[in-house]
Amino acid sequence: MADLAMLLADLKEDEAIKLTNERLAKGEDALHILEDSRKGMEIVGKRFAAGEYFIPDLIYSGEILREISEIVKPKLKGGLQSKKLGKFLLATVAGDIHDIGKDIVGFMMDISGFEVIDMGIDVPKEKIVARIKESKPQIVGLSGFLTLAFDSMKETIDAIKAAGLRQNVKIMIGGGQIDEEVRRYTGADAYRPDAVAAVTLAKEWIGAK
Repeated sequence: MADLAMLLADLKEDEAIKLTNERLAKGEDALHILEDSRKGMEIVGKRFAAGEYFIPDLIYSGEILREISEIVKPKLKGGLQSKKLGKFLLATVAGDIHDIGKDIVGFMMDISGFEVIDMGIDVPKEKIVARIKESKPQIVGLSGFLTLAFDSMKETIDAIKAAGLRQNVKIMIGGGQIDEEVRRYTGADAYRPDAVAAVTLAKEWIGAK
């Protein structure tokens, strides 16, 4: 049988969609299909980092992922209709337009039971602060691939603090070159290297199993 992760990674849209439908028709657990999709997106991310893929490839892979998730989500056992674990606000910070990592995290948080508020890319700190006031998320995820994102993350977290909201939210950061040193610099509560680790931490923070 073809490998869904590789079909997605190789940007073979028609084959990936066909295989998704075939696996569902055989009664396979939808979560397994989503996990394979996540693996495919990780391969795409590595190819981009290695200079094998470019921005159009990232956009295309994201579209394939969205198609697969739309087919699969209604089949999730227990569904996404059950009570949400909590709100997770997500944004790529000002000055950065990379969204593949953000999209994978948002996707995994969504299928793991969080209500995801995805603000998109290149989001100014003022907008993030306003949305925290409005939506009252328990967790904020800030994404950035470029080194210039480090300052944007710090400025965003400082703005959240200045608005008197810092004690109300846990903040995690992630992206290509994020490490513990960057986490300390920005003032975030934690950084996580991948979406699975981010979901695990988010669940710990809100006391979910």
